[in-house]
Amino acid sequence: MTYKLSLLDKTPVEPDGNAAKALRNTIKLARRADQLGYHRFWVAEHHGSTQLASSAPEILVSHILAHTSRIRVGTGGVMLQHYSPYKVAETFKVLESLAPGRVDLGIGKAPGGLPASTRALQAHRDPASPPDFNTALAELDGFLTGNLPSDHPLAGAVATPDVPALPQRILLGGSPDSARLAAILGWDFSYAGHFNGDPANIEATFRTYEDLTGRLPSLALYAFAASNSEKAAALVGELRIFTAHLPTGQRVNLPTLEAVAEFARQGGYSDYRTEEKRPHVIAGTPEQVRGELDALASRFGVTEFIVDNPVAIFAERLASIELLAGAAATLAA
Repeated sequence: MTYKLSLLDKTPVEPDGNAAKALRNTIKLARRADQLGYHRFWVAEHHGSTQLASSAPEILVSHILAHTSRIRVGTGGVMLQHYSPYKVAETFKVLESLAPGRVDLGIGKAPGGLPASTRALQAHRDPASPPDFNTALAELDGFLTGNLPSDHPLAGAVATPDVPALPQRILLGGSPDSARLAAILGWDFSYAGHFNGDPANIEATFRTYEDLTGRLPSLALYAFAASNSEKAAALVGELRIFTAHLPTGQRVNLPTLEAVAEFARQGGYSDYRTEEKRPHVIAGTPEQVRGELDALASRFGVTEFIVDNPVAIFAERLASIELLAGAAATLAA
């Protein structure tokens, strides 16, 4: 079974470490992934977290591009609701100019933090008029391509610099609606299987995107390899995701019940529901992980996996990507 392997790194702060060390570790991991032949290396965006160090992924992308030579580098993803689409377009055109053909612009819909961080990020906006994600994504695409409609209020604003080719545009999501939006705009799509691993939803989302584009999304998931399955299971631990269902209809994924309670407190929500999920983690020996990836590729037609490593200890994350590379039939295809 042939497919590409890529990586998503959240820049976790180790129990005895700090943010500076976590960022250095992400750079080291990216350089090793480049040497091993991985296809992409993405960094995430999280705000107000003492456990995750990457609050400005576009800056981290720039640094990684300067310290690697072949691998594609990008965001998984920029949380567009907080930012001006025009500025995001400018930022990634600059990145594309610095490293032509190696930049991925991955866009996400989640807030990437608790309500206090969101209020701070959006302090310049009218709270009564929250940003509409679909509109913002269409504007971003218009600024990137130069095809903003002539009757658009911002028509005439040109996002520079000029680039011979655009960064690869990828929408991150977990539903047929997100897949449809990506297809309508001509974007690639990555399915967030680490947050929604329901096979029926994966199949429906993949089918929606393939029917509209003739292409298949990539599949992001949790995966971790160790020298034996017992060690892998022990290091991954009892991973949980808690989904807060808010009275506004919004759903937010958080790592602990305490985080859910704090999100509700900061947002002023008293009437909410919490759903606990145990996300599927492919953990075991390299051969066991490879076998499960093969099975998923066969079932859904996956041609690229985005591996999200759920272990904070850098030495173990590094060992995992080395073991997976050794078990893969092909990487940089």
